[in-house]
Amino acid sequence: MHLHIITTGGTIDKIYFDAKSDYHVGDPVIGELLQRMAVDFAFTVESLMRKDSLDMNDADRALIRERVAACEAGHVLITHGTDGMVATARALSGLSGKRIVLTGALQPAAFAQSDAIFNIGCAIGAIQCCPPGVYIAMNGRVFDGNKVVKNRAKNRFEALE
Repeated sequence: MHLHIITTGGTIDKIYFDAKSDYHVGDPVIGELLQRMAVDFAFTVESLMRKDSLDMNDADRALIRERVAACEAGHVLITHGTDGMVATARALSGLSGKRIVLTGALQPAAFAQSDAIFNIGCAIGAIQCCPPGVYIAMNGRVFDGNKVVKNRAKNRFEALE
């Protein structure tokens, strides 16, 4: 398997300087994390943008779709902010022949209590097992990208009925 990773920013890549400062979206962390985990597959990382998903718009989603469609890999993992993840998953629907999984984190990867590594691992498992389509891997579950919602009150993703 060759995994192409597209990073878009979001909490997973956020850096905080101290308790009084704002954050900014830093360099993508996923490549370093996968190297530390000694994964046994080839991967490439494309840093497409560094945005909080609340700041994303239709043009950003169109660019993500364009890059996914243009890449030769059949397995595409997208790191993304959680607030706009569902909208991007829906914007990617209809791309045939690719397994596309979006994931992110509710806490920055730099934090000791981050869910980033867990979510990335779940996403990599999903991308190997799911049929072609668009999925979201968060909170230990894999969701159909068109049948999921982020429950902000509970700070988790849930399947739509």
